[in-house]
Amino acid sequence: MSEIVRATIQLYRHTLLGTWKSLKNNWLLVPAVVMLAGLMLFVTGVAMSLGLLGGLLLGAANAFVVGAFLSLIEQAVINSRRMVWEDLWSVAGHYFWDVITIGFIVWVPLQFLELGVQANPYGPAIVSAVFFLLFIVLNPVPELIYQGRTGASLDTLKDSYEFVLENWIEWFLPLAVVLAPFGLTFFFSISSQGGRLTGLDFFQLLTLPLAVLRQWFHYLGVSPSWYTPLILLLTPVGLVLMMLFRGHLYRALTGSSRRQRIFQNRAAGGS
Repeated sequence: MSEIVRATIQLYRHTLLGTWKSLKNNWLLVPAVVMLAGLMLFVTGVAMSLGLLGGLLLGAANAFVVGAFLSLIEQAVINSRRMVWEDLWSVAGHYFWDVITIGFIVWVPLQFLELGVQANPYGPAIVSAVFFLLFIVLNPVPELIYQGRTGASLDTLKDSYEFVLENWIEWFLPLAVVLAPFGLTFFFSISSQGGRLTGLDFFQLLTLPLAVLRQWFHYLGVSPSWYTPLILLLTPVGLVLMMLFRGHLYRALTGSSRRQRIFQNRAAGGS
């Protein structure tokens, strides 16, 4: 086994250990996700009857919820302390403007793109390709917001591109392994749904673990009457695990280069 493979396995081992430790100390993240989802459902119901004002209200609520959730993940990944109920109130308003600004920067060009290709017979394919590209290039934006942001929102988008360019193998390999049995079609369908706001839409964040769980249960031959209630219970857990894993992986990748990880693994005896 080559050194780079051993170093990568060691990277994921430490990431998984960190994820498990964070989950044990911060299991309240799971009910927090349920509460935030309930808040978004309530605001969505109210916003549906308010027209344009409702859209603005929904956007503000989403930024509030996503910002608070990222702040809770930050405490679990970076601060490594046990979460308490009071933390749910202390994170209110965190990263609100970051989510609003970055989401707006990405959303406006996409709106013009969708309008511009309406008459084009290849329009849906073009839009899907752009969403897929955004899903790849801007995938680590949530982690950049609470771990790596150093400048303006446009700098965050640039930093995301540079991070993916340097670490695309280590960053996307876990996702590829999870989705491998389902083929590229399933991956493209997820990316086309999740590319609009670069992971900064709370319902889209919930969509990924929900879709993966549903597909896995279907792949294993479990009846929908059995797995539907299980999916509802496991989706918040899946979202928390996904975001904790991503947070620890991002921290590890930005804290060392591929060459440094190979050297460290060699110094440790390659175990």
